[in-house]
Amino acid sequence: MLGIVSHPDCLEHDAGPLHPDTRGRLDAISNQMISSGLDVVVRHYDAPLVSRAELERVHEPIYLDRLEAVSPTAGLVAIDGDTVLSPGTLRAAQRAAGAGILGVDLILSGEACPVFCPIRPPGHHAVADKALGFCLFNNVAVAVAHALDAHGLKRIAIIDFDADHGNGTEEIFKYDKRVLFCSSFQHPFYPFTGHASETPNLVAIPLAAGADGPEFREAVADHWLPALERFAPQMVFISAGFDAHILDDMSDLCLTEADYVWVTEKLLGVARAHGEGRVLSMLEGGYELGALARSVVAHLNALIG
Repeated sequence: MLGIVSHPDCLEHDAGPLHPDTRGRLDAISNQMISSGLDVVVRHYDAPLVSRAELERVHEPIYLDRLEAVSPTAGLVAIDGDTVLSPGTLRAAQRAAGAGILGVDLILSGEACPVFCPIRPPGHHAVADKALGFCLFNNVAVAVAHALDAHGLKRIAIIDFDADHGNGTEEIFKYDKRVLFCSSFQHPFYPFTGHASETPNLVAIPLAAGADGPEFREAVADHWLPALERFAPQMVFISAGFDAHILDDMSDLCLTEADYVWVTEKLLGVARAHGEGRVLSMLEGGYELGALARSVVAHLNALIG
């Protein structure tokens, strides 16, 4: 059964009235799941608070101390040009990272599979010692580190199809041969990282502005899928950002719901072939509410086949 892991605390992160990452994103996803009938065939779980030890697998202690020190009790605190703390932000981020921990445990215990985490703030830009691009904790990295260190997995694939390069995830795992990181992103574009070269555990697909579904699918088929087959991951993690949708003005990419269904089906096929169908998907970007909600439901329907 598909597990959904989130928490009402994720709604309490308030980055200000003009910030793209609003609580409406999660509300839109929830409403679309209900209206589509999907909500009645999933099992919901409350995300726990991530522990300090779980965060320290991928983040520097001094950074965690600094976040706690600047977390406000009232008002907003900007910690970079894009990332804002409100009184509810730190707890929301702790739930977002904790969602991945529980998701891993649910999948590897056999209680739920696949698992999707509709959470905020997102995570894939956060590096070991710094917040960046709306992200405080690198949620998918925390979850992957838990699967590696607590459960002893040896080969994990992370696939990031957000419109922005998952620089934080790449930085955290770039020297870890147990992890294959496959990413697609508009380039050159925020955060102005990423490249076309490939290394043994990095398969990047930089896409030019205006790239559409056929271009994305061709690149995935040519680059990601052969690398994933060679790597034979025991578990697949997805940084599921939907801001490459043609209706989302946060990027100039032109994907549609059908493209998210296609790539999800391909990734599920890899997981079934090599990892007993184990897939954990975690929300990253996606800011046009209608397109986000429809894309997420399409993604989930593809995950449950």
